[in-house]
Order: sequence, then structure tokens, then C-alpha cells
Amino acid sequence: MDQLQQFAPLLLMFVVIYFLMIRPQQKRQKQEKQFEKDLKAGDKIITKSGIHGKILELGDDTLVIETMAGKLKMERSAVSLELSQKLNAPKKD
Repeated sequence: MDQLQQFAPLLLMFVVIYFLMIRPQQKRQKQEKQFEKDLKAGDKIITKSGIHGKILELGDDTLVIETMAGKLKMERSAVSLELSQKLNAPKKD
């Protein structure tokens, strides 16, 4: 019984860390993978480095976007989920 009482705070701390840090990160990674998978030609996107563009072509792991400067080929993982969702969100009055 004494051993259980010694490990209870440690176990409780692990549970708290799991629900506050690990689980949200796993959920976010899953959302990003789904977002990358759902990209299609014609979507307007913003990359993690801040480049705005429109998807022209899609490959397995890459995509070609059209920017004001021309065409760029990049990895799908370079597309920012949050910034692209803000760009495509309906405008509020």
C-alpha cells in the first residue's frame, strides 16, 4: 500500500502530461496529415514560409503552385494548415 501511495503522484503527473501535451499533439498531426491528403488542384494555400499560391499539380509527396513570381515545386508538408484555413475561411462582416 505504501508503494502505491509513493507512485500515485508520479502516475497522476504522467496522466496530466499525456492529456495536456501528448494527446493534443497527436491530434494535430493527424489533422495535418488529413489536410495534406485532401489538397486538390485549384486550392489557394499559404506555405509555412509565407508563400501564397494556387495549386496547379499534385504528386504523391510534392505539389506545384503558381505564385506571382512563377511556378514552384515543393513538398506537401510545406503547406501550412492554419494559414491556409484562414485564407479560405469565409469572410465575416
